[in-house]
Amino acid sequence: MKKVIIQDNDFYCDGKPIRIVAGAMHYFRVPREYWRDRLEKIKACGFNAVETYVAWNMHEKQEGVFDFSGMLDLGAYLDLINEMGMYAIVRPGPYICSEWEFGGFPWWLLKYSGMSLRCMDQTYLEKVDRFYDALIPIIAVRQTECGGNVIMVQVENEYGSFGNDSVYIRYLADGLRNRGISCILFTSDGDCNFMLSGGTVPEIHKACNFGSNASRAFKNLRKFQKTGPLMCAEYWNGWFDHWTEKHHSRNPDDAASCLNDIFNCGASVSVYMAHGGTNFGFMNGANCTDEEYQPTVSSYDDDAPVNEYGKMTEKYYRIKEVLASHGFTGSNENVSQPVTRAYPDVTLSETADLLDQLKDISTPVDNAVPLTMEKLDQGYGYVAYTTFIKGPKEKAALNMTVHDRAYVFLDGEFEGIVYRNDKKPKISFAVPDSGIELTILVENMGRVNYGPYLWDEKGIVGGVRHGQQFIYHWKNYSLPMTDLSKLAFTVPKKVKFEKRPVFLRGTFTISEEPQDTFVFLKDFKKGVIWVNGICLSRYWSVGPQKTAYLPAPFLKQGENEIIVFETEGFKNNTVSFRDTPDIG
Repeated sequence: MKKVIIQDNDFYCDGKPIRIVAGAMHYFRVPREYWRDRLEKIKACGFNAVETYVAWNMHEKQEGVFDFSGMLDLGAYLDLINEMGMYAIVRPGPYICSEWEFGGFPWWLLKYSGMSLRCMDQTYLEKVDRFYDALIPIIAVRQTECGGNVIMVQVENEYGSFGNDSVYIRYLADGLRNRGISCILFTSDGDCNFMLSGGTVPEIHKACNFGSNASRAFKNLRKFQKTGPLMCAEYWNGWFDHWTEKHHSRNPDDAASCLNDIFNCGASVSVYMAHGGTNFGFMNGANCTDEEYQPTVSSYDDDAPVNEYGKMTEKYYRIKEVLASHGFTGSNENVSQPVTRAYPDVTLSETADLLDQLKDISTPVDNAVPLTMEKLDQGYGYVAYTTFIKGPKEKAALNMTVHDRAYVFLDGEFEGIVYRNDKKPKISFAVPDSGIELTILVENMGRVNYGPYLWDEKGIVGGVRHGQQFIYHWKNYSLPMTDLSKLAFTVPKKVKFEKRPVFLRGTFTISEEPQDTFVFLKDFKKGVIWVNGICLSRYWSVGPQKTAYLPAPFLKQGENEIIVFETEGFKNNTVSFRDTPDIG
C-alpha cells in the first residue's frame, strides 16, 4: 500500500486526495478464529480502513512479562487487515478508555501508591516506556513505507477529557517517533472547547469524536486547527450499556443520516464501533461520577452494524448504502450471516461452597487491616476477609468503603450486602459475649475507565469499623478465580441456595462441530460463568444483559464443562443455551 500524508485540507495517497473511511474493531474483544469473518464484513460494507485500540493490560498482565500471542497477536491482526486490502489505524494508548477495565491500564500500576497517571510522572513514564519498547516495533514495521498498511497512530486518547499536560502529550509523541513511527500522528478528543484545548498540541493533527451534529463539531474543531483534513476519529453510531440501566439502541436511519452528514462536511471518519465484540471474563470497565459507580456489562455489542456474534444488522445495510452513495462500495463476496445453536439445558448437579473451602483454595495473608486487591498482588476477581470480634458489644453499624460489592457473614450466616453506591450503612449487629466471626467477600466489578476517578483500588479501601471502633487483625484471602481446579465439588441430594456463595458445575456433550450459542441463567441472580476453564462473562439479573455470548471456538466436540459462581441466589440449577441473544 502507498503512504498516506496530509497536504492542505486533505489526506493524500500517491499524489491524489483520499478519504479515510474506517470501522473500529478491537482484536482483543474477538476470538482470533473470527477475525477474518468480521473483517470481511467490514470490508464488504465499503470501509477502506480498520481502527483498533491496543489494550496494555492484556499484553502485560504481570509487570515486565509481555504476551502478543493467540488472540493478542496484534502483528497477525494488522497483517490480516493488510492482506484484505485495507488500511489500519492504531491507537496504542497507553490509555484507551473503551469501556475496558481500567481504561486499558494494567492493574499493577495501582501498586505504586505515590504515582500519578497520565502526566509527566517519572515512575508512570518508566512503565509506559517499557510497554512502548515491546509494542511499538510491532506497529512500526507494518507502516506503509515498510510494506504494511498502518497509516495513522494516535497519541494518548481523549486526553482533554482528563488533563492538560501538553508536555506529556509531546513526550508520548516523541516516544512514538523515536521508536520508528513515521506515519501520521493524531490526537482525538470530544468536540467541546475544554477537551480540544486540553488534549491537543499545535504540531499534532487533531480529530474529534461525536455521535451527532457533525457540522457543529467540525466548526468547533476548526477553532483549534485552521487547516488540514477534517476527521471524526470516533463516530458513535451506537452506545454501550451499564448494569441496572436500559439497553442502548439507535435508529439505523438516524445513525446513517449522521454518517451522511459527516461525508457532506468533506470529512474522513472512523465508525465506532463497526464490530464491538465482548468484554470477556473480568475485562469490563466502569464509569464513575461524584454520585454513582456505573459498571459496564460484559457484552460490547455497542449496537454496532456487525453485532456481537457477527450478524450484519439493519444498521449495517443502512450504513452500507451511505458509503456506496459516496463512492465506497464493498462486495458481498465471502460474507454470510452467522450460524447459532440452542443446545439442551444442563443441570448443574455438583456444588462447592466458597466459604467452606477458603483455606483450601487460597493462602491467607495476615494483616492488621484489610488489604486491597492490589496489595495482595491480585488483579481481578474477589477477595475474602475474615476476623474475630470480641464481645460483648452493643448493636452498631458496620462502616466500610468497598470497591465494589460486598457480602457480609456473621459466624457463616449471611447478614447482608454492601454496595459501593450505598449512601449510608445498611448492616448493623451486636456481638455476643462469646464473640463473633466476621467474613466479608468483596467483588471487583470492573475498574473505572474514564474521568477523574481512574485510580480505583479494589476490595476494602480503608479500615472497617463496628460503630466508631476500628476492627483489627484480618485474614485476607486472594480469589482471582483464574484456576478453579482446587475446588472440591460434591453432589448433594438437593441443590439449593444456602445464602452462601457457591460454585455449581455441570457437563454437556456436543456430538458435532460446535456452533455459537448464548448462555441463559433464567433463575440465577449474580455471578460469573466459566466454560471449559475460560472465564466467559459476568451475569446479573438486574440486566439489561440477560444472556452471555459463548463463541464456538470456546467449545469442543465431546464433553464440555460449565461452572457458575453464584453469590446472591438461584431458584433452580438449570442452565439454558439459546440460539439468539438477549442483551436488553
